[in-house]
Amino acid sequence: MNRYPRDMIGYGATPPDPKWPGDARIAVQIVLNYEEGGENNILHGDAASEAFLSEIVGAAQWPGQRHWNMESIYEYGARAGFWRLHRLLGDLPITVYGVATALARAPEQVAAMQASGWEIASHGLKWIEHKDMPEADERAAIAEAIRLHTEVTGEAPRGWYEGRTSINTVRLASETGQFDYVADTYDDDLPYWTKVGERDQLIVPYTLDCNDMRFATPQGFNSGDQFFAYLRDTFDTLYEEGEAGQPKMMSIGLHCRLVGRPGRIRALARFLEHAKSHSKVWFATRLQIAEHWAATHPPVEQDRPHQMDKDQFVATYGGVFEHSSWMAERAWGLELGPAHDSATGVHNALARVFRSASDEERLGVLKAHPDLAGKLAAAKRLTAESTAEQASAGLDALTDEERAAFTEMNDAYIAKYGFPFIIAVRDNTKASIMAAFRERLDNTPTEELATACKQVERIAEIRLRDMLR
Repeated sequence: MNRYPRDMIGYGATPPDPKWPGDARIAVQIVLNYEEGGENNILHGDAASEAFLSEIVGAAQWPGQRHWNMESIYEYGARAGFWRLHRLLGDLPITVYGVATALARAPEQVAAMQASGWEIASHGLKWIEHKDMPEADERAAIAEAIRLHTEVTGEAPRGWYEGRTSINTVRLASETGQFDYVADTYDDDLPYWTKVGERDQLIVPYTLDCNDMRFATPQGFNSGDQFFAYLRDTFDTLYEEGEAGQPKMMSIGLHCRLVGRPGRIRALARFLEHAKSHSKVWFATRLQIAEHWAATHPPVEQDRPHQMDKDQFVATYGGVFEHSSWMAERAWGLELGPAHDSATGVHNALARVFRSASDEERLGVLKAHPDLAGKLAAAKRLTAESTAEQASAGLDALTDEERAAFTEMNDAYIAKYGFPFIIAVRDNTKASIMAAFRERLDNTPTEELATACKQVERIAEIRLRDMLR
């Protein structure tokens, strides 16, 4: 099968109501990344020093050498930044993304996290890149991260965020069966379920925009005012959406060595004051959000068109375009993906086949449609779909005079154009159908062919919306 693995549709235009506790308009989720002591360092058995997310913007790794300045910047996060943040956030439900080796080197900080009731999720074994790591090595690193995390904190992690991921990370973390949620995506404002093998894995997406990492990247935040303004505007937008009936989740990413600096933490404090000044705001850990979502929106088993084999796809959708199963066969061979698991998606695939078919093939599809209120209808030999459609406009209960008028117009139409009159009956009434019949008899053959083809596509769309939501 020619399948595209990326999901470019998600919840689409109408995301589900998360039904946050207390009828909250927004869920605010704050993450404190604890990475200090888990970064690249030859002391840790790595080949070079760290170069990521520090005050030294554009830093390069030093192969085979310790980088004293880089080390001391990370040490600031552990020695001073963490405690400043702990004093500010201690009474809030916080999720810590804890690098296992960093946690092992931070017993005082771990004890403080636990005393505050913070969730400690796994941030991987080490704060290093995984993009080039062999799959077997990354699988082993995930297992060791779980083991060490459990040993250091006394509890196995129930959430996972690696951060510097490979293409395999989400799948490998899911395959452990360990995690209530995985956060290594940035693709939505709400949690969602994904299938990994036979497992339904909950994804709770994270953020790189509402994230203090942008203090350490080019074209990022230059001052606390910029950070505060961005957090405030994000909150206000999402809060307004929640009041309009579409509540979302706001993720905020923090680092001890970045926002833990005195010149930046004021911005975070100002944002918290702003958020707390609103009613119906749910501050929650990621685990609390995951547990709520699993209870409120459990996974639902459903057929996914892009995952169907050819026989199932053709059997299911081969009759959508009247008596033209060859269209479903060709549509199955297109590059289908999760975006095609809806009525709009399947319709798009089938319509592409119809539009690219030869003139003869498209004419065959038109001729496969029955006359409106014609002989096949009278003999009850229409497909179930056509029978229901014609009945929806009362075409199964015509007077003798109306039937005679339809017969006369059908004969005139076929004589002029060579195919039956086609209209999406469910968009019309008996009167509007009669009016369209008379009007379209004045079209040129080219105009009417185009009109009929559009009506064929519309009929297919309506049928698919009955099959898929």
